[in-house]
Amino acid sequence: MKHLILFCIALLALVSGRRWAAADAAQSPITDIGARLELFVDRQLVESTRGVTFELQRPLAAEKVLTFDKPWEGAFAGYCTVIKDGAVYRLYYRGLPVAKADGSESETTCYAESRDGIHWIKPDLGLFEVMGTRQNNVILANSAPLSHNFSPLLDTRPGVVATERFKALAGTSRSGLFAFVSADGIRWHQFSEQPVMTKGAFDSQNLAFWSESEGQYVCYLRVFKTIGGKGVRWVARATSKDFLHWSEPVEMSFGDAPPEHLYTNQTHPYFRAPHIYLGIAARFMPGRQVLSDAQARAVNVDPGYFKDISDSVLLSSRGGTRYDRMFLEALIKPEIGWENWTSRTNYPALNIVPTGQHEMSFYVQKNYGQPTHHLQRYTLRTDGLVAARAPYTGGELVTKPLKFAGKKLLLNFATSAAGGVRVEIQDAAGRPLPGFALTDAVELIGNEIERAVAWRAGEDVSALAGQAVRLRFVMKDAELFSYRFR
Repeated sequence: MKHLILFCIALLALVSGRRWAAADAAQSPITDIGARLELFVDRQLVESTRGVTFELQRPLAAEKVLTFDKPWEGAFAGYCTVIKDGAVYRLYYRGLPVAKADGSESETTCYAESRDGIHWIKPDLGLFEVMGTRQNNVILANSAPLSHNFSPLLDTRPGVVATERFKALAGTSRSGLFAFVSADGIRWHQFSEQPVMTKGAFDSQNLAFWSESEGQYVCYLRVFKTIGGKGVRWVARATSKDFLHWSEPVEMSFGDAPPEHLYTNQTHPYFRAPHIYLGIAARFMPGRQVLSDAQARAVNVDPGYFKDISDSVLLSSRGGTRYDRMFLEALIKPEIGWENWTSRTNYPALNIVPTGQHEMSFYVQKNYGQPTHHLQRYTLRTDGLVAARAPYTGGELVTKPLKFAGKKLLLNFATSAAGGVRVEIQDAAGRPLPGFALTDAVELIGNEIERAVAWRAGEDVSALAGQAVRLRFVMKDAELFSYRFR
């Protein structure tokens, strides 16, 4: 009898626990994702995992796309921005043949363009005379200090006038940041007679964009934060409704990540999910020297530019003043060769852009401070920065409650020949919905950027649109990169 009583008490506790857990789950905040694409660069929509890990992907080094070999460009060219404008890719960067103080008269802003993001030309624009010639690709000159860090954007704000389709910020701590506008991205003029922002260090790219999700312009700018009595290169954020009047900058937070020098932050809306801001930032390690004097002479690096090193790391944000650093490991490590271990090399350009049906690219400066200074392309599969990965033994991932709009659930995934992905749709409390249970799911096998999930009754999930549901991904030897409803 005693054993029976104990068993009944345990059973009652188990049932009550499940009921309480279900009630808590039903009360979890519900995120309305509509038809937007979701990545795994953070855990914002992840409730739980079992056997699934999140893995930072390794970009593939592609070709050298541009050499900074013009007399006005040189070893200290930098602060690159790549913009995809319809069928044209536009590249902007500072020209600086010899290292000088920030904002010197030697700095110019240069331009190149491409039709595929791979093959680039430097057009002879004839806009400014530089070093005795107008046969150059310079779009801004004789305007110190505004060519130090000229950072343009393609303005996606609804209703923006054609003459202001491109905008830019530029300046130093001494001058403040000035606003520029352009109709074609080549011919620019100042949008403001006075600086639009004066509080900040500004001594790197200070970039801005129109935030579709926040309904305002957002600027991520360089500041210094005092930690342990020392200045650490940090990021602050300001906002504006008109690009001319900006809020006071507020320092970004990085959660529990240790403080590190982030020389450039390169934050931008991801082109397939603009509510998620991605940053491939330059992590700078001052005083961390790899090369000896003899090795530095062998690669012909400037004597002042081999006693620090850097790499690239991934940041993400969904707006506000917090970055998520899900991975502290490098996204881009310095490659083999002494030339890759000099100061301020491995600095990424601003923006990730699509360069193929299944491919996206970003660009990284190589051999800074050397005669061989150039820009190199790196590639990833579309959405392929982070994968939710399950091993051969299997695993699963369950989302937090969400609402969606659409008729189909689309996945970007890859499996082995032995692997697969199945999806169960649950109610907010975690109970399988009729017709969408795991036993109803059709296993997905393959490697595709976009495939619809199916169950025995088909692919249509429109009957569940607008309801609070959870997605349960059950995987074996597979990676999941993104999902969306459509």
